[in-house]
Amino acid sequence: MVDKNTNILVAVQNYPIIREVFAKYGLGCVGCMIASGETLGEGITAHGLNADEVIAEINRVISEKK
Repeated sequence: MVDKNTNILVAVQNYPIIREVFAKYGLGCVGCMIASGETLGEGITAHGLNADEVIAEINRVISEKK
């Protein structure tokens, strides 16, 4: 599972399935050079999205794939 403080690249490396959620919201975080030093909370918020809602969805996707 991930939270607002999880590094974006670490999250994607540990849970590649979350790319689907990023794509759904138009988040290009995976290919962004800033992602290596940015948290999920920072990246999602920077795109004007509610980080809590998107991270909850990411964690649902992770849980469903286990």
